[in-house]
Amino acid sequence: GRTGEEHSCCHIRLGCGSRMPVFGQEYRNDKRKESGCMNLIVAVDENWAIGSNGDLLIRIPADHKFFRQETTGKVVVLGRKTLETFPQGMPLKNRTNIIMSTNPAYQVKDALVVHDVEELLEKLKQYDSKDVYVVGGESVYRQLLPYCDVAHVTKIDRAYAADAYFPNLDEMPEWEVTADSEEQTYFDTTYHFVKYERVSR
Repeated sequence: GRTGEEHSCCHIRLGCGSRMPVFGQEYRNDKRKESGCMNLIVAVDENWAIGSNGDLLIRIPADHKFFRQETTGKVVVLGRKTLETFPQGMPLKNRTNIIMSTNPAYQVKDALVVHDVEELLEKLKQYDSKDVYVVGGESVYRQLLPYCDVAHVTKIDRAYAADAYFPNLDEMPEWEVTADSEEQTYFDTTYHFVKYERVSR
């Protein structure tokens, strides 16, 4: 999962048919669709790894900037362990934070807590699905992937030592790439912002 105020990754929310420029550039080959969609945001390396020892594999400022800009005023869904990696373990400001925890006594100031997927989906009925972002960690991603129709993936062109992974969407026929950015560079690391959309269930 993502850690820190700006950590969940990708953060180009092209939700539901909108087009988001990448620093003045538009996605190439944007096969946009009009559909209801819950968003999922993640940064992966070449092996679809997302983290190591509870932390990010790499911190890319442009990636974090998108996350801040695109999730402000929206709903973020994350696990307890991911929350605890944020500064002071506090929910992200200016967003509705929904924390998933199996502990029935777990409470967090300035956040909503749910205890399973069913309770989460009930809670989310009061929000527009295109304004909901699943931001990690690994177990939350895996639980909620079936309920997401859009995935914003920062694909980093390196392989890292890791212990947490995201499902490889390139191997899942129900997902297809509908937009991508030009190659981005952060020091000696290259990466792309890629938008996947679910094409079948």
